Amino acid sequence: MLKATEAEQKAHADLRVEQLGKGSLTKDLSARLGSDFQRAEFISLPLTLVILLVAFGALLAAGLPVLLGLTAVIFAMGLAGVTSLIVPVNENQASLILLMGLAVGVDYSLFYIRRRREERALGKSPEAALRIAAATSGRAVLVSGLTVAIAMAGMFFSGSMLFSSLALGTVLVVLVAVLGSLTVLPAALAGLGDKIDRPRIPLLWRRTNVGKESRLWAAVLRPVLKVPAVSLVIGLVAMLALAAPALNMKLKLPGDEDLPRSIPIMKTYDRVVEAFPSEGTAHEVAVEHDKSRSGEVAEALTALHKKAMASGRFAASKKPDLELSQDGTVSRLELHVSGDADGKQAKETLKLLRSDLAPGVLGGDAVGKWAVGGATAFSTDFSKTLEDRLPMVIGFVILICLVIMLLAFRSVALALLTGVLNLLSVAAAYGVLVIVFQHEWAENLLGFDSNGAVVSWLPLILFVVLYGLSMDYHVFVLSRIREGVKLGGSTHAAVRHGILTSAGVVTTAAVIMVAVFAVFATLSTLEMKQLGVGLAVAILLDATLIRGVLLPAALTLLGSRAWREPRLLRRAPAITHD
Repeated sequence: MLKATEAEQKAHADLRVEQLGKGSLTKDLSARLGSDFQRAEFISLPLTLVILLVAFGALLAAGLPVLLGLTAVIFAMGLAGVTSLIVPVNENQASLILLMGLAVGVDYSLFYIRRRREERALGKSPEAALRIAAATSGRAVLVSGLTVAIAMAGMFFSGSMLFSSLALGTVLVVLVAVLGSLTVLPAALAGLGDKIDRPRIPLLWRRTNVGKESRLWAAVLRPVLKVPAVSLVIGLVAMLALAAPALNMKLKLPGDEDLPRSIPIMKTYDRVVEAFPSEGTAHEVAVEHDKSRSGEVAEALTALHKKAMASGRFAASKKPDLELSQDGTVSRLELHVSGDADGKQAKETLKLLRSDLAPGVLGGDAVGKWAVGGATAFSTDFSKTLEDRLPMVIGFVILICLVIMLLAFRSVALALLTGVLNLLSVAAAYGVLVIVFQHEWAENLLGFDSNGAVVSWLPLILFVVLYGLSMDYHVFVLSRIREGVKLGGSTHAAVRHGILTSAGVVTTAAVIMVAVFAVFATLSTLEMKQLGVGLAVAILLDATLIRGVLLPAALTLLGSRAWREPRLLRRAPAITHD
């Protein structure tokens, strides 16, 4: 068809001859998504390597985390190819596997390598340093990895194959990254020994300051620990102010009309819809029936078309747009409306069709099974399903993560504090999405056309991804604080010790995650832009305001109560111990 259209255009230079359809739209979109995916890959890997070079000052130490993250992505892609025989694959699964694989794979390696280097700086032998890293950072990786995977698994409760596909992809890549961090990484570190810090990059190596406290975080932490109550209030007000716009969040499932205009065929789409408004959005009334009743059904659908035209709510058409399946058992009528699939008119006419016009003509099951579908129906039903299932997903993720934190740290206070802080970072990310994407001020900055809404599936996936990723920093930082508690010092000293000794690795990990997620904010589709911005903002807030202000302030105020073990867990085996 494309070749035939091109030939006709050449033969009639005085006319505009173009072709448009779902197939050609999908073809151009797939090509753009493939190009975007390659660009994200080419930018993310060198960017991550550069950040790690600055953090470690040595080529091998910087390259090993990138290698682990990349191999985790490749391995998970291969596994996803196998699981696709069982669970259908959504086109966004590969992008999410790359995004999550690089993020967690690099993070886990970073925790491990940094702890080993710190212990070597304290005078431990290479073997002893590796054992300590395994007993501390290794167990933190295990706990946070399992928590991330379980949080991702919450998407299976959404009732949507879209989320099942994304859940499966992310669970696979996180588990592969954890497996690599607990087996291949320590084996590589044992084999390399101190060669892991070779070859050194002179200027960068001097800046690594292994074992030294961060001056920046020491300055931030000083007023927080001095006046924890005031710091906690200020931090909460800031987070709630960012989260407040989320109360006005509008959700929409992007349709063809929301595809970026940089895709050439979208110019054809705009011209076709302008010339033929009825081609933009259509409701589909489908009837399943016996082959012998096809004529009767056709008459009923023709009558439905007349009633729809008489209502004046649909795009005018003299003849009904009827089709009969090849086997003669399914009939379909298309009723067109003006405007977008998620527009007011489309939603009102869908309601009119389902509640009044179609039941009145088709009479229940009098002519067979019938249903009203189409882009508007899909968006409406999809959003309703998410609305019904969201409490189940949120409840599952929060409950399981609280149980894991309770078993890991044997403290109800810490488990509840973890839940509250994670919810704050997710809510703040929602608020920023509303500020950026429901308005037009950031269109030129990020290269998109605002449709006045947030992608309807984004809140759910952001919740599970962010809730899981927040555990990375939380488990690692709390593990270091608990080391200070076990040394027998004051809560103030333990919090200061934990925050400052973990500041370097948490900052580096956060910079990498924010950089990788920001790359996805430059991709073409609105879904990937919103996902990238939401994740980047939440991780940035999580690693700074949450871990640098709210967490230390809350722990200081709680004092020894934060580490009090409930009686039921005193004899239970812990997931982690130092």
